[in-house]
Amino acid sequence: MTPNTRYGVEAPFVKQVRADARRNRARLLAVAEDVFASQGVGASTDDIARAAGVGIGTLFRHFPTKEALLEAVFVNRLRLLAEHADELAAVAEPGPAFFTFFSDVVQQARSKSAIGDALTDAGIDLDNTAADVKHALRSALERLLQRAQQAGAVRSDVSSAELLALLLGASRAVEQMGGDQQLEARTVRVILDGLRVQPLPSDPQRLGRTAPQRHRRR
Repeated sequence: MTPNTRYGVEAPFVKQVRADARRNRARLLAVAEDVFASQGVGASTDDIARAAGVGIGTLFRHFPTKEALLEAVFVNRLRLLAEHADELAAVAEPGPAFFTFFSDVVQQARSKSAIGDALTDAGIDLDNTAADVKHALRSALERLLQRAQQAGAVRSDVSSAELLALLLGASRAVEQMGGDQQLEARTVRVILDGLRVQPLPSDPQRLGRTAPQRHRRR
């Protein structure tokens, strides 16, 4: 449809059509995210269109192939992660915010990795997919890490590159745990404990125990 740009203003009908298209696309992405998370990447486009309450034709107008839909879900998830990291970097207590973000990312790992693997199998180069969004995510992670370090919650010798490596490693590890949530929680806790600033051994009060009493010799 050609916009009516006479006098430099789009016709209200055209604006409404575009707004409806944006809403349909956003709804399809949100529903596809849920369907892929619950049914796996083998879920059909028919199932997704039905769950979104639209026809299959509407889905294919936005996403010509299932791979295009998977890629859009993958990119959208990265964008949401970047926005979430930015929001947490601005809170009053950056330490707890940092550890919450780490745990949230690992929790989402299984479905995200499955989508990434499906795209790789389809011959899509993830290194070049949504480079701008990936850059935004790395920048947001760096801000979140720096604020947590400035607050004295995270070790100062941890870099953003190491943080990314830990996130990726923990995410892949979770995939191999067969849904054992207790094991996942313990594993994440071990990693987070390694990132925390540790109290000095010479400060017994910070270690949470009473200093040993010295007994005088009689």
